[in-house]
Parts: sequence; C-alpha cells; structure tokens
Amino acid sequence: MHRYRSHTCGELRASDVESDVRLSGWLHNRRDLGGILFIDLRDHYGITQLVARPGTPAYEALDKLTKESTVRVDGKVVSRGAENVNPDLPTGEIEVEVSEVELLGAAAPLPFTINAEDGVNEERRLEYRFLDLRRERMHRNIMLRTAVISAIRHKMTALGFNEMATPILSATSPEGARDFVVPSRLNPGKFYALPQAPQQFKQLLMISGFDRYFQIAPCFRDEDARADRSPGEFYQLDVEMSFVEQEDVFQPIEKLMTELFEEFGNGRHVTSPFPRIPFREAMLKYGSDKPDLRAQLELVDITDIFEGSEFKAFASKHVRALPVPDVSAQPRKFFDQLGDFAVSQGAKGLAWVRVAEDGSLSGPIAKFLTEENVAELTKRLSLAPGHAVFFGAGDFDEVSKIMGAVRVEAAKRAGHFESDVFRFCWVVDFPMYEKDDDGKIDFSHNPFSMPQGGLEALETQDPLDILGWQYDIVCNGVELSSGAIRNHEPEIMLKAFEIAGYDRETVEEQFAGMLRAFRFGAPPHGGIAPGVDRIVMLLADEPNIRETISFPLNGNAQDLMMGAPTELDETRLRELNISVRKPQPK
Repeated sequence: MHRYRSHTCGELRASDVESDVRLSGWLHNRRDLGGILFIDLRDHYGITQLVARPGTPAYEALDKLTKESTVRVDGKVVSRGAENVNPDLPTGEIEVEVSEVELLGAAAPLPFTINAEDGVNEERRLEYRFLDLRRERMHRNIMLRTAVISAIRHKMTALGFNEMATPILSATSPEGARDFVVPSRLNPGKFYALPQAPQQFKQLLMISGFDRYFQIAPCFRDEDARADRSPGEFYQLDVEMSFVEQEDVFQPIEKLMTELFEEFGNGRHVTSPFPRIPFREAMLKYGSDKPDLRAQLELVDITDIFEGSEFKAFASKHVRALPVPDVSAQPRKFFDQLGDFAVSQGAKGLAWVRVAEDGSLSGPIAKFLTEENVAELTKRLSLAPGHAVFFGAGDFDEVSKIMGAVRVEAAKRAGHFESDVFRFCWVVDFPMYEKDDDGKIDFSHNPFSMPQGGLEALETQDPLDILGWQYDIVCNGVELSSGAIRNHEPEIMLKAFEIAGYDRETVEEQFAGMLRAFRFGAPPHGGIAPGVDRIVMLLADEPNIRETISFPLNGNAQDLMMGAPTELDETRLRELNISVRKPQPK
C-alpha cells in the first residue's frame, strides 16, 4: 500500500465497503457522540467521515489532535446505513472505521475557524492565507480559476491563436498608471519597468508576422486597490490579431466569452449576441461606460424641455430623467430610500413625480412643472398611470454618475432587474482625447489606438471630437477589458502623441523600437485583453476580486503573509548603486 494513501478523501463509495484503505488529510472537524468519535478528514478532493471507538488506540490518538493537524489513517470502509447517509457528501454513504493513526503534522492553535465562515477580517485572512485557502469557498474559487484558465487556453488554440510569452523586464511606458521599477545592477543608475501590459511586445509580434497571438499575461501597476482590481499585479488574456478591423476582433472574443460563461456560469443565461453601444449613448442612457444591462431602465436627456424655464433647479443645467413603470403599489418609503441612496452617491437630493390614474403628476416638484412641461414629459417618456419619474440636474459628468447609480438601484427596488443572467455588451466609439484636471488634452484610452479618420481627423478636427477605434467589453456592469485597433502608421502615431503634448523627439526616444518596426511594413492590427481575475470574480459571484486570487496583496499593496515589501540592507543597496530617501514625517 502507498506510504500515505490508497484513496483520496473524496473517492470512496458504497462499492468500497469492506475494503481496507489508507487516507491522509487534515482533521476538519470532530464530534463525540455517545462516546464514539466522528472525524471529518479533508483533502483537496473532498471529505470522508472517520469513526473511532472508545478503548482503541485510534480513539486515544484522534481525541488529542488539534483541528487542521495532518494525519494518515488506516481502516476499513463500512456502510453508514440508510438512516445515517449524508446526501450532501459524495462519500456520504460510507465511513471508515480507523484502526491506526499516524500524526504527520501537528497544528498550532488556529487564528480563525476553517470549517465555517466566521466573519474574520480580511487582514487576518491575508496574514494566514494558507489557512484561509483551506476553506471550502476559497478552495472552490481557486479551482474555478484554474479550470477557467485551462478552458481559455484550449478555446483560444481552437480559434487559431498561438500562445507566446513576452518579457517581464522591460522599459517604462505611458499606459495610464505608475510602473513598478527594478534597479539594474549591471547598468548602474538605470531601471527596468515591469510591464503594465504586454502592449508594445504583442504589437511587435504582429509586425513580426505571427498573425494571432494570446497569452495569460501577468501585468503590474502601482495603483490603488479597487473591488475589481487587486493592487500590484493582475492577469489578463492578452490577444492581438493582424489584418483585422473592429468586428474581426469582436467575433472570436464574443464566442470565447459566451462559451466560458455558459460552461462555468452554473446555468445562468448568457445573452448573445452582445449589443454594440457607442460611448456617448452609454453615458446618456445608462450614466456609465460600464452599463449594467440587467437593470431594465434607461435614462432620458430632457435638458431641452427646461431650457429657459422658471424652475431654477433645472434651468441652465443638464437634466436627466429616469422613468420607472409599475410603482403604483410602492409606498412613500420607496421614494425616500431611493433619495437617500442618491445622496450617498453625492447628490443633494432626488426630485421625483408619480403619474396618477388621470395622467396628472404629483410629488415634491409637480407644482413647479407647467402644463407644457407635463405634456412634453408624458410624450417623451411614454408616461402612463403607475409610472414614476426621478430627475437629476447638474453638470453632465455629475448627473451621469449619480443617475447611473440610481438607475440600477431603482431597477432592483422596483422589480425591473434581471437576476441569474450575464448581460454582455460592447462599448464602442470612445473619444480619442479628453481634458485632464489641468485642462490639458490627454489620451482618454489607449494611446496606441488608431483614430477614426486617421491623419486627416487629427489635422482637421477638434481633438475632443475625434473618436478612436477603441472598445470595451462589459458584463453586468463590470468592465472586463479594453481593446483597440492599433495605430500602425508612424506619422499618425507622431501626430496623435503631439496633440497629447509629446514632442516628436520624446516619442522617437520613448517608442524607438515600435516606430522603427512601423517603418518596416506593419500590418493593420488590433487586440484586446480581458481580465482573468474579473472573469473569475463574476463566475464565482464574488464582490471582491481578492476572493479569486491565491495570494493577493492587501489594499495597501502589502503581502502580510510574506512580509513584502521589505527594506534592503546597505550592502545590497550599494551593490545596486542606489540610495533610499525616506519621506519626512508629517
């Protein structure tokens, strides 16, 4: 018999009754019932119930062990009997009467409970992540991630893509976040940058003639934590294709996403094909470029109705309305709670009216609306008895943010929200440029994107009116990835960066390899990079991305388990030719 096991803890069935077996695993739980000891033994594959009877060496050994100790046990498989079957366990028809026990690894007192979700704080869980990962939910999430990545590789290969690796040590690149940098011992005073994404390398692979590339790529960004992104590092399905237009990229990715979410979504419906929603339409109708289409309500721009109005709260402002049908049975509390929610999103309040049986409007602002206002609102919003309308007024961005959140919340509260479904869409036609906080023109998305209209658009249009061949894929309000048709012509690239404030010399220096490659016959190409962590987060139905990553950093980009980041001693600093300047105490 094998030194540690003849079977796993998830393997034994009724057909194994009377077999002599050897199992190894963790002592998951222990119960003493009428002097008989019942032990749940757990390994990667499942749980088997052990039985030890008083007066036996096995009883004495198991009775003294702490939970989460690792043991090897020998014993005989016996039937539980029909009245004792556990239908929740694959091994629930049998148990193992233990004859011999070997302690393989004793466990110290546990910092938190393993066999139950007991509300321990995240910092503690991350400090003892090796214990946290023993929990059933976490183990299931990590194995889901493994299965999803395996399926991605298989499906991408079947779609004609080739998996290739790109460098980890590279040069800095202006991709919208701070780089992690690595000092070079052999090149004193110089630094590598860890890739924010393999952007330039995957484009260079297209220029090198490889046509269809993919990689499960590690990416590194020195940015703050968010619920949908772990600080420090994350993984993405990096994809690039040659001789393609936008729809050519959409087709294989849409097929991949549909198949993945159907395979791993536990029966939740996947809507297909994915609608294409222009960025400006998304902002107007949904208040977000990451629209949650499960909410079956839409915002309507009614700014023109109140232009020149004596109603000062709406006059000279951008005004958005959210019509909500079938709220006649809702109490006043419904409106008050939605108003409180709007305030939590930054609003000063939430104006509203409701439609009576005779078509008249009532509510806090009804008295400020003229007959013409009421008639136009009824027509524009297709109002009918039982409807309510919520209003937001202010500048465009503020109203979009607040009313976009109110749209989803109102849909949930009023019964206009789909559950157990994955609603995908493509958001397209992003602005090529935007103004930053200082009023300067900057790239709004990927700086390597091809502008719609090419060089002529860059030379003749207002930069804020230029659209890029850029696109996002969104699912249930979560942005899974950004992508673009790339700018593959040197003069267009130089002009695009010039508009964003980069002179020709700077671009030639920072992107020397890319520009040199473009000048030797670059194919039109494009790609995308769906986030693996976010895909698994959605499939696992987890609110926080760290719940799907084996060893994530905490919100301060620290590894509490390994103690990273660490300080370097003076010898190592001298070897790297660097010195450390610590911030002054505040």
